Amino acid sequence: MRRLLLTLPVLAAAIFVTSAGASQIISTSTVSGITLQLNKKGEALLSYRAGGKPVHVLVWGAVNAVPTKPGAKQVAFQLDYSGGYQKYFLHNAAAQALARQYHKIKGTPGYLTSPVVKKLQALQQRADNYWKTGFHGGCGAYSGPALAWKVIACKAPDGSYWAVQSWQRKLPNYGLPANASNNAWEVHLSHWTGALPVLTVNTDWSWHQWNHLYGTFTYNGVPVYGLASTSVGQPLDSFGRNLYLDTFDSAYGTGWKRENSFLTHKGDGVFCYSVNPHPGHPAGTGTEYRATIMGPGVTPDVEWQGPAPGQYDKATDAQRNLAISGLHDTLCRPN
Repeated sequence: MRRLLLTLPVLAAAIFVTSAGASQIISTSTVSGITLQLNKKGEALLSYRAGGKPVHVLVWGAVNAVPTKPGAKQVAFQLDYSGGYQKYFLHNAAAQALARQYHKIKGTPGYLTSPVVKKLQALQQRADNYWKTGFHGGCGAYSGPALAWKVIACKAPDGSYWAVQSWQRKLPNYGLPANASNNAWEVHLSHWTGALPVLTVNTDWSWHQWNHLYGTFTYNGVPVYGLASTSVGQPLDSFGRNLYLDTFDSAYGTGWKRENSFLTHKGDGVFCYSVNPHPGHPAGTGTEYRATIMGPGVTPDVEWQGPAPGQYDKATDAQRNLAISGLHDTLCRPN
């Protein structure tokens, strides 16, 4: 427990943690012992151990997603990694008012036994223990759609769904060995109602020889894409989404290996990728492919998995080329 009153001078400086809209990343490190609890106020409590220490994250303030719009921001959770201490003490209006009174009487005779100090202590104690109360029995049995990478999922009293997913988002491209900085099983949290985002992937061939994947990413029938990104495809807004492509039993080795990641295209949510050799790397042609993408806003991450297209077939390729043309995307053209 925190020592009472020592935090009072920094009340105004405390801030909550937020991040760009996505099935929100709660931890970029591998953690253990994950639990998810809900209360009747619409808050979630995500608890786990990281680095041998317990962590309690209070989460609230977002559900589903909004379409891409210039000048707007995607919905995002508010996160309190103190388990409620920041929200209910450091950011509490009543505590702020009492703190101002406290500083006025501090040092005067008997000030430590004044009603102001007692009320402030009570508020601080309740906030310090917030994560221990009100989160019992609030996570009902999950009855929603199947989820990829699911750790925990449950149904809230209001009928919405919450879920924790965990997967290795930051693996290096072209099957290179992972290290401590990129092999973590990240913790992602989502909160939604209704249908999941839809990831559609098809396969054919590029230049009559290389495996080629193309498709779309939508939510509620609307394309998911960002408006700005870096030259290497990192989103610069809260709407952009990268698709992470894995290949199975390829030249990179047995099992699943990361092939690459790439953005859905601006304006239409379309993507396309050729599994051909890259400088210093062989073609990562696999027997199967797997694609994972983070949902828009705070919707869940979704995954597609399917077989490679096999040996080149001229008739099938012609049909798929027509489908690619039908996407009307200037960056994805039949070849």
